[in-house]
Amino acid sequence: MENLDEVRVDGAACRIEAAVTDQGYHSNDVVRDLADMGIRSYVSEPDRGRRRWKGKAPEREAVYANRRRIRGARGRRLLRKRGELLERPFAHCYETGGMRRTHLRGHSNILKRLLIHVGAGNLGLLMRRLFGFGTPRALQDLAARFQAAAAALHHHLPACTPTRIALSMTSLLRKACTLIAARHPLAA
Repeated sequence: MENLDEVRVDGAACRIEAAVTDQGYHSNDVVRDLADMGIRSYVSEPDRGRRRWKGKAPEREAVYANRRRIRGARGRRLLRKRGELLERPFAHCYETGGMRRTHLRGHSNILKRLLIHVGAGNLGLLMRRLFGFGTPRALQDLAARFQAAAAALHHHLPACTPTRIALSMTSLLRKACTLIAARHPLAA
């Protein structure tokens, strides 16, 4: 909670309007503190059974307001979006990517490995968004497809020499790269 006061965008303090978290963050104190800071909470509530609110009126009001929000359409939409944008990529890194078990010693070495792993995953997402494929192997496959297309063209049109086909494909690739760079300045 103490870090929320230090959040800044371009050097200027910004106001956080809502916080969407999983049930690991749900406690009376956290939900009350968020309400005291003027932040709308969307914190999944674990099943704790019947609660005892004697002498805890501010906590009760904050928890009930949070409960009402997460049951609403906006709350469900935000929690679904959180699962889609945060939980699934991390689950993919840990399970499919093999980060659940690591053979490194030392917390800093594990954090370095995690940073590289997640960075590579983000690079794949960026490549998929910009170019339509997300792995270097897919780029390699694209080159193989171009070669196969050139061979097929040469087979069906014997007058077209492989050199002429390669030159026309190279110019086509350059045009495609120029279009991609114009649409997405980060790709250049």
